Amino acid sequence: MSDWIIISSVTGIYLLIVLIVGIAARRGQKSTLEGYITGGRSVGIVVLFFILGAEIFSAFTFLGAPGQAFTTGAPALYILAYLSLALILWWVIGPRVATLGRRYGYLSQADLFADRFSSKSVPVVMSIMSVVALIPYLTIQITGAGLLFTFATDGQVPFWLGSLVAFAICTIYVFVSGLKGIGWTNLLQGILMLVVAWAIGIAAVFQLFGTVDNMFSDIREVSPEYLIMPGGGDGWTWAAFSSAIVLSVLGFVMWPHVFNKSYSAESNRHIKRTVVLYPLYALLVVPILLAGFAAITTVQEGDIERPDAVMSHLIVNLLDLPPIVIGLMLAGAVAAAMSTGANLAHTAASIVVRDFISHVKKEALKDSVAVSITKWCVVIISALAFILAVLNVQTIVQLFLIAYGIVIQFLPITFATLFWRRATFAGVMSGMLAGLGVTIYFTFVQPTPFDIEPGLWGVAVNTICLVMISLFTKPMAREHTERFVRPKASTEIAAQPELSRPVTVHRVNEHEKQSQTEVSSPAP
Repeated sequence: MSDWIIISSVTGIYLLIVLIVGIAARRGQKSTLEGYITGGRSVGIVVLFFILGAEIFSAFTFLGAPGQAFTTGAPALYILAYLSLALILWWVIGPRVATLGRRYGYLSQADLFADRFSSKSVPVVMSIMSVVALIPYLTIQITGAGLLFTFATDGQVPFWLGSLVAFAICTIYVFVSGLKGIGWTNLLQGILMLVVAWAIGIAAVFQLFGTVDNMFSDIREVSPEYLIMPGGGDGWTWAAFSSAIVLSVLGFVMWPHVFNKSYSAESNRHIKRTVVLYPLYALLVVPILLAGFAAITTVQEGDIERPDAVMSHLIVNLLDLPPIVIGLMLAGAVAAAMSTGANLAHTAASIVVRDFISHVKKEALKDSVAVSITKWCVVIISALAFILAVLNVQTIVQLFLIAYGIVIQFLPITFATLFWRRATFAGVMSGMLAGLGVTIYFTFVQPTPFDIEPGLWGVAVNTICLVMISLFTKPMAREHTERFVRPKASTEIAAQPELSRPVTVHRVNEHEKQSQTEVSSPAP
């Protein structure tokens, strides 16, 4: 039997298991929009940990990270730096966001801001910005799955077929089970990713060099520039390196799916524990980066067509591995793409329905209709991303470059919502649009000053506009803003204007009683 058939069969069996687990997760889930998007707000610490982990460990982890280490060396370590700090802001704002979400029935990131600023315009603008950032990110996951199949089977499984199979399965279980399907499959896939990552790292280092010390000694002798900043090839300056870390840390917690998944947490304690445990995911990245460093002296640039093929080249051509093991490694790498892709498709669909259609449509959607539309949006968005991946649309790369620059523009409005009563609708809206404009300008028109990431310049302008315009416009009623700035002090739910009321009825429940004792201390 040919090796590629064995490799494909092992991966196929794994994909079938994922499909079964994803569909079975639907058992016991209510057929409501809240159940589909938040899992009934009952997700425990273990599943929440793996759900949030899937947001960051994607096709980039198994393709882009080793490719970055192979082409530049030391600058690739920025991944470990921002990973350790990725959720640090969420320790402060996560419990507040989750408390408000449970109290007022929020299902999306923009629900919070629409309620705070009593505006339908805020969620509509944010939904457009979010989907523009999420679709290319999803496209990259589909591209990664297709490339992995092609590399591992030496082209026997074409790109379009590999990506189609992986994301058809992903779309099916998200369609059927919503967040619970994502949660339980991410748990399965997260464990496999961890095992596979270490198997790849250990095999690459010890088969090619014997020890880690020997590997770095070899790099020091042949290409020492790869071990210091700014690195080899097209290296980074210190400003670019540092600003990339800051942009990633601040932008990571602004992705819409981080808000959405935090609404699903069973308690605020689970959110804080997740923040503490999150740096453990570095255990997955370290061996992958080691594999990238191992390629610096063993792989020539002419051996591969693109840097993100370096890990697959190592596995298939340089390491002595049986086909079954290669199949398991392929399954683990595809798992990274699928776990992130499932989250992205689910979040993008919920944003389209919850933040765009529900606010543009004059009449409120029935819950059953909203669930049905959200499910079909998962299919449509996944299909669109698949088409873009197959067509290899060049602008996708440019869109991905500003994806973090887009979502980080939600940072000022988040802090204004939770900590500053004086913020107004005019201030936050003008700030978001100005910040987005500056980010686009420094990304596509003018080189960014001092090698600082464009998104950070955008946030600076965003914050200035928000503060200045808010100070010169009429403040909102204190009893309204008090609900957000001091959620612990609000024991009753104020009547909401029809303009900003979320689809789900606001209510006080047992989760709220618990959250009132857990939410972090209010700001002065």
